[in-house]
Parts: sequence; C-alpha cells; structure tokens
Amino acid sequence: MSTPRPILIVEDDAALRASLTDQFESDGDFIAEGVETAREAEAKLACVDSRYDAIVLDIGLPDADGREFCAQLRRDGRRMPIIMLTGADEEQDIVRGLDSGANDYIAKPVRMSELLARVRAQLRIFDNSEDAVFTIGPYLFRPSARLLHDAARNRKVRLTDKECTILKFLYRADGKAVAREVLLNEIWGYSSAVSTHTLETHIYRLRQKIEPDPTHARLLLTETGGYKLATAALHGGNG
Repeated sequence: MSTPRPILIVEDDAALRASLTDQFESDGDFIAEGVETAREAEAKLACVDSRYDAIVLDIGLPDADGREFCAQLRRDGRRMPIIMLTGADEEQDIVRGLDSGANDYIAKPVRMSELLARVRAQLRIFDNSEDAVFTIGPYLFRPSARLLHDAARNRKVRLTDKECTILKFLYRADGKAVAREVLLNEIWGYSSAVSTHTLETHIYRLRQKIEPDPTHARLLLTETGGYKLATAALHGGNG
C-alpha cells in the first residue's frame, strides 16, 4: 500500500471543511488537514516539519482572495498542485483562478468523487514533473537540481544524471523491487555495450553517497534480481 499523501484544505466554511477533511481521510490515500484562513495556511506551510503534496483552496476566504493567495504561493516557490474551490461558474472567474497559478478548479457544491479524481490527476502530473520534490529517508530529493538535501545535518549530495534517474525510477516503483534488466532498459535503453556491471557500479556509487554505512544499506536495497528503495524511507512528494 502506498504512503498516504498529505493534503491541506483551506476553506472558511466549517461544515464543508470538516466534510472534505473526513472524506479525504476515509478514502485511504490521503492525510487531510483543514484550516480556515490564508494566514493559518501560511503558518502551516511555514512549519519546518510540514509537507503537503497538494492544496485544496477556496476562492472566498475571510482574510484573502484565494486567487491572490494562490499567486502569492507561486511567487514563494510553492509548486505543489493547487485545486481551487469556487462558487462561481462564469468563465471569467475560472480563467482568473487558473491565471493565478491554480492547476485546476471545481465548482461548489463539491462532488467528492470528482474532487478526488482531479486531485489524483494533478498529483500524477506533478509526480512526473521536474518541479517535484520527494522525501527519501532523511533527504529531500530535487530531481530538477540533481540534488539530495539532508536538512538535519545541513548536507547536500550532488547526483549525476544517471544516479538521479535511477532514484526517480525506484521512487516511483513505490517500494517494489525493480529488476536489473528493467532498469537497464529504462535508463540506458537497449545497448549491447551496457551490462549489469554498469548498473551495479552506479548503485555502488549511489550507496557511497546516500547511505550512512554503505556496507549495510538501509535506503537502497538489493532484492533478488534487482533493487528497491526501502518502504520505510518513502514519503509523498511536494513542492
């Protein structure tokens, strides 16, 4: 089972906020947290330990216009999917919401099945984008920068293109083992000049970089015929 994805719901209607939180939680794929205002949302996002893979954001908040708040989040470098809730269905309002940086919108009254489908769709797109940031063990993994950052130890690990691609592929396998042949084909493409020794060399170098004790790997594990990332080391991604 995949790790539940953390979702932040910013909605001033207490009854709707509670309903959305409960329904996201009961779905099983999400951990939902609800706040009433943009200020509360900013405080949640600013917490060092907080991570949200997506934001469900109401347009009409008591202390801000949701569209302006969305634009501010984008200016602050927040890249996770933002799905806006709107009571207005006129084209101009929808366009303004999307222009502010929202990935999608859904009109009230909210149909939960549709909202869940839209959130999942945006997460799939984001997980395959270069804006994505993932957690692997103690590291924040930024594929676009080819970088692992261990904030607790203030340590940065630079990755080669191939090392980065290996980690992305294993991450998306969600804790399942990936056969060596699959990794070779997916990462190097078919080539008689590339052997399993090439892959093993890259795995060895990755372990030297990321494992506290490379001789006793805890993050990047060897399975019969392949490799995987330890399930306990995997979390959702955000930006």
